[in-house]
Amino acid sequence: MNMPLAKTETASAVPLPRPAAAVLPLQVKRAPFAERAIEKAKSVSERLIPPVVVLTAALVAWEILCSAPGATLPPPSQVLSETWELIVDPFYDRGGIDKGLFWHMSASLQRVAVGYSLAALAGIALGTLVGQSTWAMRGLDPIFQVLRTVPPLAWLPLSLAAFRQGQPAAIFVIFITAIWPIIINTAVGIRNIPQDFRNVAAVLRLNHLEFFWKIMVPSAAPYIFTGLRIGIGLSWLAIVAAEMLIGGVGIGFFIWDAWNSSRISEIILALVYVGIIGFILDRCVALVATLLTRGTAAN
Repeated sequence: MNMPLAKTETASAVPLPRPAAAVLPLQVKRAPFAERAIEKAKSVSERLIPPVVVLTAALVAWEILCSAPGATLPPPSQVLSETWELIVDPFYDRGGIDKGLFWHMSASLQRVAVGYSLAALAGIALGTLVGQSTWAMRGLDPIFQVLRTVPPLAWLPLSLAAFRQGQPAAIFVIFITAIWPIIINTAVGIRNIPQDFRNVAAVLRLNHLEFFWKIMVPSAAPYIFTGLRIGIGLSWLAIVAAEMLIGGVGIGFFIWDAWNSSRISEIILALVYVGIIGFILDRCVALVATLLTRGTAAN
């Protein structure tokens, strides 16, 4: 009579296997994180590997072609060795125009900041007027279309005659170069405001100031920032060209002075810096556009 009871006690003493379901929550939590990390690494590699490969191939080709006898341009290795002091010490200042690249870049960026800011303010205001008023569009648009075709450096002699100084003349060249794409794109954005938005503004009885801030600016922002991005690129191009003629401290003058002294490696280094700064300026405006328009502006 006791045997079944003994078997029952022995059976109950055997430890049961741990349910496999107990470890599932950890696996479920870790899998999405691992997948996201893999996808992120794949996305970064897809963006970085192609330009690195192309840049490496271009440098190798440049080194081979310019190392041959009779080459007129220095290879990358020679450029690096001849400009190493400028690269490692961009902040030196020996007085006059004998300064490091940081000071030349800083002087150019200050001129661009002033001229571009004035162009942005005036361009958005005039673009809003042309886009909102049919009379203003008919009167001003033909003039703008003619003036925007004038090359930037063609304005430099006139600005020098008017201001008698290189600094304001360079700022005016930047201003007159950057303002046209800002005006045109702002006007197009204002004219393309949906009629439904205008109807809502009429129903809500918004005044002119409220209509400007709540309807016009948000609707036209992608167009405005497109003009601002084009304008910043043109400003950087214009200042480099203008500084070659007005002299003084600036990256354009640095390039021209290096050419007069036959320092080709320094010219190449300056061009690399000009391209990097121009790219950074464009990305800064694009970042501001993305933040203010919540991603509706084109990147």
